[in-house]
Amino acid sequence: MPRATAQLSVVAPAKPAAGRASKDGGRVDTQRIVEAITSAIVERRLMPGTKLAEQKIADVFKVSRTLVRQALNQLSRHKLITLEPARGARVAEPSVEEARQVFQVRAMLEAAMIRRAAQELDKKQIGQLRAHLRAEQAAVQRTDVSGRTQLLADFHVVIAQMLGNEVLADMLGDLISRCALITLMYQSSHSAAHSFEEHVAIVDAIEQRDGDAAAALMEEHLTNVEHNLELDPRSTDLESVLLPNR
Repeated sequence: MPRATAQLSVVAPAKPAAGRASKDGGRVDTQRIVEAITSAIVERRLMPGTKLAEQKIADVFKVSRTLVRQALNQLSRHKLITLEPARGARVAEPSVEEARQVFQVRAMLEAAMIRRAAQELDKKQIGQLRAHLRAEQAAVQRTDVSGRTQLLADFHVVIAQMLGNEVLADMLGDLISRCALITLMYQSSHSAAHSFEEHVAIVDAIEQRDGDAAAALMEEHLTNVEHNLELDPRSTDLESVLLPNR
């Protein structure tokens, strides 16, 4: 998972470029591949189960397959892809149980985080959050799916950054990337506009220094996101599937 930066954009893709001629060039190229694949997953340009051919990726980035393999191994450790001897690398396909566990962890982390935010964020930082909300709203209104997905996800990591906790920011970034895979597989009629409105309410509570309200709103927000996913296993009974009204 790429390290969050000081800007509001946390998971912005790195621009493809020729490899850098330095002793760290291999490391830079590997990280560039990791960031590009991560962003493609978060922005829903790579679907769960998509095959990631080493040679094709090497051709795209003009690097060796060794560097591609290093990038894929790193993504595998972050649970964003799976590596299997016979099938190669593929975008991960999270299970229903994993989906529930990811949201449980996010709720625990973010409830505590948002209480601190209500106590510690200053007026300038709250103003930056308001600017982020305006960007979210604009992306929602112009139906910019990849843009709004990234901005809605970034909101959570940005708050951790503002608290100066890079470990928490990295953890949330990792979890949010995994959530992107989960929503691709299980999302039903989730409303981006509704998520934006809930973000506004959370920032309002932060500005009012009401930590209890902010935590409650964050928990409700994550619960709503989870509930808008189809996590209940579908029926495997053939008769009920073929004749649903019987």
